Amino acid sequence: MQKRILLVEDEEHLHEAIKMNLEIENYLVTSVYKGKDAISKFKLGRYDLIILDVMLPGMNGFDICQTIRLEDKSTPILFLTAKNSSQDRVKGLKVGADDYLAKPFNLEELMLRLDNLIKRSSIDNIDVQIDQFSLGSFTINFKSYEVISDSGEKTRLTQRQLMLLRLLIEKRNQVVSRQEILEKIWGYDVYPSTRTIDNVILAFRKIFEKNVSPHTYFKSIRGVGYKLTP
Repeated sequence: MQKRILLVEDEEHLHEAIKMNLEIENYLVTSVYKGKDAISKFKLGRYDLIILDVMLPGMNGFDICQTIRLEDKSTPILFLTAKNSSQDRVKGLKVGADDYLAKPFNLEELMLRLDNLIKRSSIDNIDVQIDQFSLGSFTINFKSYEVISDSGEKTRLTQRQLMLLRLLIEKRNQVVSRQEILEKIWGYDVYPSTRTIDNVILAFRKIFEKNVSPHTYFKSIRGVGYKLTP
């Protein structure tokens, strides 16, 4: 079966060179030139690897990577970038990248790196890892889209509710702005009002805080956003 790769790179000549070499090696390539298009293409398809430039029009690679990781923890992501400082490499790895290749680079090295990432991912995915988080007397199961109380009662969550929970959990004890939530959960093409976020947080409070003091876990920071304090 052909391996599927999402290629996100805005430099046309480099993009075409990478795409040609991937197709020569029998990869099936989906091409994206703009940052905001990467998220929509990712949501529409299944990929074995994502090649992601950092400096992109519309939305940078770090934000794209973090948004993808809210839904998908396993698909390998390889960053391509002109930035080669250790600080940028560390940031890329922190937001969920698996590898980092600075421009200019050797195409043969790129092919070897992505081949190794895909092989490693295939091995890792043999064992399905349980993806859960405990919040008070509840367990959030990211595989089944459910919140399970200690009495066994189950509440089904929507995909966006689950994505917002994951974002708040990953940034727990930090304030997450409404702007960041809108960009990472709803994206640039669909921009709801901030009231939409408030309604999702209200739904979370009805689930997680019905037997504890209000705002125990989900705290509103006036004029800024929200903070999860587990």
